[in-house]
Amino acid sequence: MGNVLVFAEHQKGRFPKSTLVALQAGKEAASKLGGNCLVAVLGSELDALAQEVAGYGVAKVIAADDPALANYLADAYAVTLEQLIKANDVSLLLATSTAVGKDLLPRVAARLGAGMATDIVGINADGTFQRPMYAGNVIATVSLDGPVKVVSVRGTAFDAAHPGGQGQVEKASVSLDAAARKMQFVAFNETKSDRPSLTEARIVVSGGRGLKSGENFTTYLEPLVDALGAAMGASRAAVDAGFVPNDLQVGQTGKVVAPELYFAVGISGAIQHLAGMKDSKVIVAINKDPDAPIFNVADYGLVADLFKAVPELTEEVKKLKG
Repeated sequence: MGNVLVFAEHQKGRFPKSTLVALQAGKEAASKLGGNCLVAVLGSELDALAQEVAGYGVAKVIAADDPALANYLADAYAVTLEQLIKANDVSLLLATSTAVGKDLLPRVAARLGAGMATDIVGINADGTFQRPMYAGNVIATVSLDGPVKVVSVRGTAFDAAHPGGQGQVEKASVSLDAAARKMQFVAFNETKSDRPSLTEARIVVSGGRGLKSGENFTTYLEPLVDALGAAMGASRAAVDAGFVPNDLQVGQTGKVVAPELYFAVGISGAIQHLAGMKDSKVIVAINKDPDAPIFNVADYGLVADLFKAVPELTEEVKKLKG
């Protein structure tokens, strides 16, 4: 078995939790499968980032520092990773199933003619991988053929890596031809919020169709979100109804989260939603239907009218926090 290469996604000069999850998965893969855990950092002016990630106990950090890589562009990044894989005896490329990971890894796999497994939750010593199917009701064992394998990791499946040990940093020169440079960066329209990122928050409060309108999200749910210092999420039904924007969707076709505390307010608990939050450490459900499926996964359930219960809960939280 060759080396394991982790693609380290970074944002605004820092590594998000999703990258630390990929690092931990890469280190575990290297331990089980043999070879070294290498990290690829792509971008421009990478010295500080490369030194930081080298402190997570990896064998080597490969910094591809080029002005053409300053912003994420799928073609340039795919070509760069292909070159790094071929130059460093890599048999497994790994990254987290973020928006960038989902966009980038299939392109790299296609360039390499490699097999790919998505959203894996486990790595077996025999070189196979575990991934959920049917909204998480089945865990499949997947085997990939070929000298190089490509996998994306579910962001909730592994703990975040912790600093420890210092690896070496190596600067890599890459060759980007005209085709790789054809895609151009125009602008990044960021959704700004004072609240924590949905995928990194310790507490998530999600609302469903039971809130009945977008105005009720603002009136009833947002005060609880802010009192708890939480991120706000939503079910697909609430998003499809136009109550909130789709970047708040939690579920099989939205974001997968596993916070320490998850509130499901007015959410029935369809299987697609459960697939995106059932790994949360503690789940609290508020729903007026005592037979709602959400209560089957909840650690604490409150059968009540959310329009009465949520304001009361918000006031109690405010009292506790002084």
